[in-house]
Amino acid sequence: MRSAREQQYGQEDAGAASGREAAVTAEGLPEWLSPVARVAATIEPPQLSRFLPPESGGRQSAVLILFGHGPRGPELLLMERAGTLRSHAGQPSFPGGALDPEDGDPEGSGPVQAALREAEEETGLDPSGVQVFAVLPRLYIPVSGFVVTPVLGWWRRPSPVGAVDQAETARVFTVPVADLTNPAHRVTTRHPSGHIGPAFLVENALVWGFTAGVIDRILHYAGWEIPWDRDKAVPLDWRS
Repeated sequence: MRSAREQQYGQEDAGAASGREAAVTAEGLPEWLSPVARVAATIEPPQLSRFLPPESGGRQSAVLILFGHGPRGPELLLMERAGTLRSHAGQPSFPGGALDPEDGDPEGSGPVQAALREAEEETGLDPSGVQVFAVLPRLYIPVSGFVVTPVLGWWRRPSPVGAVDQAETARVFTVPVADLTNPAHRVTTRHPSGHIGPAFLVENALVWGFTAGVIDRILHYAGWEIPWDRDKAVPLDWRS
């Protein structure tokens, strides 16, 4: 039986111009991904972040958290934003962006449509090869005012990916989950604002901020986290 969240987002949105069905189902997932699906069905917003959406306002957006299976086992798809962008320049992130009107209802399948559309536009992946298996609660990024819906996907049929527009994306890469859970790759960062959060040193990148926070919580609640030294701090200008 599908969860209430799966049923909600499993409705076909007539306002989605892409013509894709925003089906959300956890059926047929590989066994190793089952812990993530179980967590996604029950997790509450405060378990994911202390930054929650305001009662009104904020720009609706979505990101695709895409799990695949590579040469070294389970992996995540990430991208690095171009260093010339005004917002989050040079920062690794999940593919994603703001909802467009053609994505459909923000309270329905709109976030799923947007996550798939943005991922295709940014990385060139074929959305037909992605099985969306869960939608997490909305979160908030105060610095940009984005209300973000994380959409979880299984890369059932991988397709070639790369930076579609170098003006927006510097590179697209995958990170083995084994590297994300390796204590040697886990650090803490402090933002100039004073915010302290988890981060990952992987694939010659420092993954921090919203993206690292969501990854950290998924690893934790899925039971994949390995104890790591939270006193190991890295400055945000670590490559200078």
